[in-house]
Amino acid sequence: MTDAATALETILDDRHSCRGFTGEPVPEETIERILRMAQRTASWCNSQAWQVDLVSGPATEAFATALTDWVVTHEMRSDLPAPERYEGVYADRRRASGYGLYTALGIERSDHDARAGQMLENFRFFGAPHVALITTDAGLGTYGAVDCGGYVATFLSAATSLGVATCAQAALALYSDGVREHLGLGEDRLVVCGIAFGYADADHPANSFRTERADLGDVVRHHQST
Repeated sequence: MTDAATALETILDDRHSCRGFTGEPVPEETIERILRMAQRTASWCNSQAWQVDLVSGPATEAFATALTDWVVTHEMRSDLPAPERYEGVYADRRRASGYGLYTALGIERSDHDARAGQMLENFRFFGAPHVALITTDAGLGTYGAVDCGGYVATFLSAATSLGVATCAQAALALYSDGVREHLGLGEDRLVVCGIAFGYADADHPANSFRTERADLGDVVRHHQST
């Protein structure tokens, strides 16, 4: 029998950001199982800071239309501070990720119209039939957002284990007001991100792209003696 560590390694290796979905809905019992697994996420003082607004069926298309219209008519405004800058290795990784995606899609760096069009696919959820919108309580601040990050990671792994593709979308949080207005969220909720999910379109060129991970030596410092 496969041991637990090997099974987890397989899930983590298989998971990727899907940017092309078939549109086939995920059965309700599968979604329920994903949510139950994600609910086991560890959190600060067991606050379980996350709240999930699950959008499915015709509501997904309505959300995509409303949010896309909002994006093209409003400035960005996020509830949580966006990164101030990307420098050094962080800039390199970000650049490599974007370059790899656009190369897979056959979009040239100079083709600004195509790049803008692909950017808007974020707000159409890449054709996913479901979106889980993740918010936290404003009073929990940074710790609530960190807890939500843990929840998102567990959700992604749980979905992968059940053959469901996902894409965590920070882009949705960049237009928090549009998300809040459409979903009727109170000002006490901070938009953290969304998770588009469904079944991957194996023929979509975006799904041929994979990001790389840094070597442990680049991210881990060992302190063993004084």
